[in-house]
Parts: sequence; C-alpha cells; structure tokens
Amino acid sequence: MSPGPLSERSESKGAVPELLESVFTHDAFVEAVISVVETIPPGRVMAYGEVAAAVGSRAARAVGRIMAHSGGELPWWRVVYADGHLLPGYEAQALAQYAIEGTPLTPGGAAIDMRRARWSPGAP
Repeated sequence: MSPGPLSERSESKGAVPELLESVFTHDAFVEAVISVVETIPPGRVMAYGEVAAAVGSRAARAVGRIMAHSGGELPWWRVVYADGHLLPGYEAQALAQYAIEGTPLTPGGAAIDMRRARWSPGAP
C-alpha cells in the first residue's frame, strides 16, 4: 500500500501542523471578515481590499470569495470595488439598497462616490 498525501507530507518537518494551522487560520479569517462587514453602517461602504486590511491581510480576492459564498446573508452591497463601480450583474439590486440607505453615488448614479461613502472600522 502506498502512503497517502498526509503521510508523504508528514515526512517533512512540521507539514501536518502547518496544514492544520492553515485550516484554522482560514476559519478565523472568514469570521473576521464577516465581523467587519456586519459593522459597516447603512449608507457607507468599504472596498474589498479595505476589508482585508481591516483584518490584517492583503487578500482582497479572498474577501470577495467570502462575500460570494455568504448566501446573501451579509450586506454584500456595502463591500465594493475600490473605484466605486457596481458589481456586474447585481447593479439593480445594489442600487435599490443604496437608494434605501442613502449611499452617496457619483453624478449619474453609475458608481459609488467613494470619497463620501467610504467607511473604516472605528470611524463615526
């Protein structure tokens, strides 16, 4: 019988603990991202990279994946592209939420006015 992947990895010093650490770190990262997103007040937004930075990371794409897999339970419309453009395919739903919350948009309403709408944890 040939050894499995974990057996092969365990031959190198510390491989299994590193694998387990990455699993736990991932869960902590997901929880931290969710916590930050839930604190963004109505009418305000954060860019994906800003959410990542708020939890001590540079993993903006990972924040996007978390948002995509949240099942709509998070206020996804409050996490946006850094330039304020709306998420393709979800513009109508996002615009409806922005209208309800009074989120500042650019003239013409094609993007979020990031200068006025940007929020960071600890800000009023």
